[in-house]
Amino acid sequence: MQDYRMFYAATGGAVYGLSTGKKRTAQLPFRVMPAPDSTRITTFDTRAVPGWAVPRAPVADLAEAAYMAGAALNSLDNLVRGEPSWAGAWRQRLALRAAAATARLLGHREDETALRDAWHLRPAGADLGPAGNVLAAWRRLASRSPVIEVDSLRSIVGLLGLGWSDGFGAIPKLVAEQARAIRPAPLVAAAVAGEVAAAGPRAEVLAWWCADLALAARFRWPVAFPLLATQIHAPMLRGGPGRRRIRPGEEGFVSAVYVAAAAGGAEACRIAGEIAARARRLEAATPKLRTKGAGDAIWRLLEDDAVAGSLTTPALSRWAARRLFERLHEFEAVRELSGRPTFRLYGL
Repeated sequence: MQDYRMFYAATGGAVYGLSTGKKRTAQLPFRVMPAPDSTRITTFDTRAVPGWAVPRAPVADLAEAAYMAGAALNSLDNLVRGEPSWAGAWRQRLALRAAAATARLLGHREDETALRDAWHLRPAGADLGPAGNVLAAWRRLASRSPVIEVDSLRSIVGLLGLGWSDGFGAIPKLVAEQARAIRPAPLVAAAVAGEVAAAGPRAEVLAWWCADLALAARFRWPVAFPLLATQIHAPMLRGGPGRRRIRPGEEGFVSAVYVAAAAGGAEACRIAGEIAARARRLEAATPKLRTKGAGDAIWRLLEDDAVAGSLTTPALSRWAARRLFERLHEFEAVRELSGRPTFRLYGL
């Protein structure tokens, strides 16, 4: 029965509970955030996607691709709906991955490390540059409900370095209509991506952004989730002539989206497991902290991909922050993400 439900998730039951078969109630379009001074952390158990559901090569059979996607999306959906305290950091880390893949698609040279530096170490009010703006677009997706209006979309188009096309104005309605359709979530994402890619020149980058928005809308997640775009350059999606990447709207793209959902879901669950383990160590280390203002630093660690080691707040000096992060690093509750002796960045 469980196997059937996983298949159902990918082939038609995107908004139905996989464990009970009952229709889910609508979720609030926001998450209740802890107060900045709070040091309380809610731990959360994660489960990896079964190995047989993780694609290792292009999958030619559509039913097999859908079955694998169903298993991965089942695990991911359970995690998303659990709303762990570290969900913000989880989404923003995936936003960074999606931004790096998108930047590469646009011909930018910045990788994840460079994009993270550009965001977290920029002076106040500094221009992020084209690649940094791409990251800003994905961070917005990972911080909002999967409902978008034309004005917000216009801003996203600008961040992605595209010119506005009249065809883009129909995207919000397209996403809303597809999300209401009784169709599998990956099919909804593929349909939206195909139409967006055809709406304007160089629109493929926007197509992937909208595909992830549509996937979240179909699942009725309270906050959108970068997933499919993290797999843009994955070898499993190279099923076109000459092993080239299959693009939105092309033949075979539906199967490619199923594979992207399976691979992206598995990767997202793996990353969630790593973050959850550090969050548990962070919870264990919290009673040992005596730094005034530590609660604000911990809250930021739970909400973002990275926090600058030079963080200052009204209750936390730069020196105190540096010592706090060093202490947390000793407890293996955070990672140092930059690999540098100075201008360090820390995250779960």
